[in-house]
Amino acid sequence: MDFLDSLNNVQREAVTYTEGPSLIVAGAGSGKTRVLTYRIAYLLQQGVPAGNILALTFTNKAAREMKERIQKLVPANDARYLWMGTFHHICAKLLRRDAEQLGYTRDFTIYDTTDMKSVIKAICKEQQLDDKVYKPAAVLSRISMLKNSGINPAAYGANQQLLREDREMRMYEFASIYSTYEARLRAANAMDFDDLLLNMLRLMDKCPDICEQLQLMFRYVLVDEYQDTNYIQYLLVSKFAAPQNNICVVGDDAQSIYSFRGADIRNILNFQRQYPQAKLFKLERNYRSTQTIVNAANSLIHKNREQIYKQVYSEKEEGQPLALQAYMDDRAEAEGVAKQIEFAHRNTGYDGIAVLYRTNAQSRVFENELRKRNIPYRIYGGTSFYQRKEIKDALGYFRIAVNPRDNEALLRIVGFPGRGIGDTTMKKVAMVGIEQHCAYLDVMRKPEEVGLDVSAATRTKLRGFATMIDHLRELSEETDAYTFAEQVLRVTGVQTALALDRTTEGIDRAQNVQELLNAIREFVEQRKEEGIDYTPITDFLSEVSLQTDQDENLADTTERVTLMTVHAAKGLEFPVVFIVGMEENLFPSQFCVKPNEIEEERRLLYVAITRAMERCYLSFARQRFRNGQMAFNSPSRFLNDIDKQFFRLERPASKPQIPDFPRFSRSPLAFTPPVQPKTAVSGATSPVASSAWKTGDRVSHRVFGDGTVSRVYRDEVTENDKIEIKFDKQGTKTLLLTHARLDRI
Repeated sequence: MDFLDSLNNVQREAVTYTEGPSLIVAGAGSGKTRVLTYRIAYLLQQGVPAGNILALTFTNKAAREMKERIQKLVPANDARYLWMGTFHHICAKLLRRDAEQLGYTRDFTIYDTTDMKSVIKAICKEQQLDDKVYKPAAVLSRISMLKNSGINPAAYGANQQLLREDREMRMYEFASIYSTYEARLRAANAMDFDDLLLNMLRLMDKCPDICEQLQLMFRYVLVDEYQDTNYIQYLLVSKFAAPQNNICVVGDDAQSIYSFRGADIRNILNFQRQYPQAKLFKLERNYRSTQTIVNAANSLIHKNREQIYKQVYSEKEEGQPLALQAYMDDRAEAEGVAKQIEFAHRNTGYDGIAVLYRTNAQSRVFENELRKRNIPYRIYGGTSFYQRKEIKDALGYFRIAVNPRDNEALLRIVGFPGRGIGDTTMKKVAMVGIEQHCAYLDVMRKPEEVGLDVSAATRTKLRGFATMIDHLRELSEETDAYTFAEQVLRVTGVQTALALDRTTEGIDRAQNVQELLNAIREFVEQRKEEGIDYTPITDFLSEVSLQTDQDENLADTTERVTLMTVHAAKGLEFPVVFIVGMEENLFPSQFCVKPNEIEEERRLLYVAITRAMERCYLSFARQRFRNGQMAFNSPSRFLNDIDKQFFRLERPASKPQIPDFPRFSRSPLAFTPPVQPKTAVSGATSPVASSAWKTGDRVSHRVFGDGTVSRVYRDEVTENDKIEIKFDKQGTKTLLLTHARLDRI
C-alpha cells in the first residue's frame, strides 16, 4: 500500500474509490496515467483477480507502459492475466472464441489497411469506376466513418442525406461499393479493424448468454482517454460494464481534438447523465507547466460552453509570461522564430524546443529557415515537406518537363492522376527503352516505330501523355518558374485530383501542393528583388535538391528541434514551445465554422499551450500566400480569449532576446508593431504615409509593374497603412505601404 503515499489527496481518492461508476477528469499534466495504473494495482492488492479487470487504451504503447508500471507496484504474476489493451486488440481476442456464432471461423483473417485498399481497388476495377474519383483511401475513410457510426450498407442505402453527399463528391456508386466490400470480406472469412468492434457488439446482442458471461468476468472496467471514444466504443464500454457498472473512465474534455476520426466529446460530457450516481474526481493540479502557462490556458478554455468546468492550477514557479509576436509575413515569422531558437537552445538544448503548427503545409518555411541557419530539426509524426509524396509527385512533373530523359521522374508521375497507363505497360516501355538505349518518353512518343507490344488504345494513351509533356517542355522555356508550375499542376490534372479528395488527408495534401506553389512564387519574387527578372523552374529545382541533401546530413544529429502539428503533439511536453500561424482561417481552420467546430479548435490551442513547461511563444503573420495571392490576415480570435495579464506588455528589443513581446495599445490584438529595419533607398521608393497617395495616382512597383491607386486606407487593428492598386497586368492587389516601395509615375 506504500505507493499510495506518493499521490495527492484527490489522486488517492480516485484510486481507492472502486465500487460503482466514476469519472476522473484529468487536466493537462495532472498525472492521469499514474492514477489509472495505481487504481489497477490497488484493485489487485485488494484481492481482485487480474482476469476480472478490463482496461481499454487507444494505443498498444500505452497498454505496455501501464502494464510495466503495474508490475513494478505489485508481484508480476498478479498482473499477468489482466485484460489490458486497445479496443481492437481486446475485441479480436474475444471474437476468436465465439466467431462461429456470427458465421466466421475462429481463424478469421484481420485485414490491414493494405488489404482493405486492395479489395476496394478490385471492386472499382470490376465496376469500371474512375479511380481518380473513387480513390481507395477516400472510399475506406468514408466506410470507416459509417461503421463507427453504426451504419451498415442497408441503412446507408436508405439514408437520403448520405446519398446526397455521395452525389456532391461524384461518388454515385459508393453504396454499391460499400455493399460489395462487406460481401467480399464476409466471403473471405475476414474482418477489417472496424468490424472487430462492430462484430463484438453483434455477438453480445445476438447471444445474451455470452454477453452475461463477459459482464460477469469483467467486474471492473477502466477506459483511458475517454474523450476520444466514438459511438461504437461508447456502446461497447456500456455493454461490458453492465449491470454492475463498476466503470471508471479517465480523460479530459478540454483535450478532445479528434472529431475527424469519429471521436465524440458527448461521451465524456454526458457520462454523469448516463450514470447519475457516478462519483466525479477532478485532477486539477498540473505538474508540468509554470503557473502563468496554466493560468493562460485556463483563461482560454473557459470560453468554451461545452465543458466540465475545472480550475487547473500549478504549484511550480510563476514563470515568464507568454510571448505574442506579430510578423510582417510568414517568412519573417520563420526567421524570427529561428532567431529565438538560436538563443533558447543555450538553456534547453535543441531537444527541449518544439514548433507547433495547425497544418503540415506550414512546416515548409520553418524548414527552410532552420536549414539556412544549420539548426537541426525533425518532423515528428510526419515527413519533411519536400519528401512528402504529393510534393515529390509535383516536382516529378517539373523534372520530366525540363528533362525528358529523367526516367525516374516519369515512372513516378505517369500513374498520377490515373490515365489508364498501368504498371504492366510501363514495364514494357522501360524494357524497350533499355534495349534501344533511348529515354522512356521517346518510346511513348512513337510506340509503333520501336515495336512496343501494347494495344492500339494503349498506344494512343502513351502518345497523348508524351504530347502533354512536350507541351510542358515548351512552356518551361517561355514562362517563369511560378507561372510554369501553376500551369503544370492545372494541365496535368494534379490540382483537380487532389481537390476531389475531401478526406482530412486529401485536404492536407492539397494544402501542401498549394504551399509548394507559394514557395515557388516567393522564390521568383525574391529573385526579382535581387534584380533577376527571369527565374526558370530549373533554378528552383536546384534549390530544392540542395535542401534535401542537407536533410540527410541533419538526420545524423541526435539533438534536434521538433516540428509537428498540434494534433501530433498531444501527450508530449517540451520546456520551450512556439505556436505559429495564429491567424483567422488558419487557427481556427477555415474549414471550421460551426460553434462545435470552433470549440474544438479552441481545445486544440489549449492542447498546444499546455505542451509548454517553461516558455510559450505565440506568433502570427500579417500577410501570407494563399492560393497564389498574398492575403492579409486577421489575428486569431483565440488570442483575445487569453487574458492579457498573462502576456508581458513591452516593446520588443532590436536584437532577438527571450522574451520578445509586442506592446499592447488598446486590446490584446491592437499593439504597437515591431520597429522595421530601415532600408537605404532613394527618391519615392521610401515608405510613405497613406496621406501621400490618393485615388487615381499612377504608380510603378518593382514586381507588379505599373498601376492605378484605387483605394488608400488605414488599418486600425495593426496600425499599418495599406494601399489598393489595380495593376495593368497583374490585377488588383493590396499592399502594406511600409513595404510597397512605390514610384510615382
